[in-house]
Amino acid sequence: MTAGYDPYAFEPFAVTVDLAVFTVRDAALHVLLIRRGQEPYAGAWALPGGFVLPRESAEAAARRELAEETGLPERVVAALHLEQLRTYSEPDRDPRMRVVSVAFTALVPDMPEPAAEGGGDAAHARWLPVGEVCDLAFDHAVILADARERIGSKLEYTCLATAFCPPEFTLGELRAVYETVWDTALDRPNFRRKVLTTPGFVEAVPGAARLTGGRGKPAALYRPGPATALHPPLLRPEGPTR
Repeated sequence: MTAGYDPYAFEPFAVTVDLAVFTVRDAALHVLLIRRGQEPYAGAWALPGGFVLPRESAEAAARRELAEETGLPERVVAALHLEQLRTYSEPDRDPRMRVVSVAFTALVPDMPEPAAEGGGDAAHARWLPVGEVCDLAFDHAVILADARERIGSKLEYTCLATAFCPPEFTLGELRAVYETVWDTALDRPNFRRKVLTTPGFVEAVPGAARLTGGRGKPAALYRPGPATALHPPLLRPEGPTR
């Protein structure tokens, strides 16, 4: 022990992790939630998460808790790219004791259904449309709002949106991903111009087209380009959402 340092001079507190994991399903943004099976907030929806063990990093705890509470396969959880969101440390955020939470977020395609029954303090887990989520436990509504803003920003400067499209997609299908995550209707000509003038974002599939309904001509097909970051970024329009 370092000389002159008294570890008992400070009040102990716990560290937890919380995860806001999003995907796009049926043209709607969904978030993975668990139904709490224990007090506090028994029966309420909450973000997956739990306490960090003494010899465990926050990210390791996040992956362990996500697997335990949702029953998602370990290979799926291990492959997730988790992005640290921020730390939540309001003194009264947990009624049990002083708890500081490190929150993570991820926006991922092709996520499987969680297990019918959860583990730990989760009764079960489910993908729910973000627009239908209300009355979350603890301060999870704040974390969810912050996480949604983060993933909305991520679509502005990365090529992540193409991961939610078929291998060959129309610009309308790509636009639908942005509109779903941003909850904003986009101007079609302006979106098309921005996408096609951003280097490496998409590549045209020579000679390919797809009927998209209506009486217009078939729409051209594209595939992801070599870029991973967007220069310039594809910024969200200012103004009210739809």
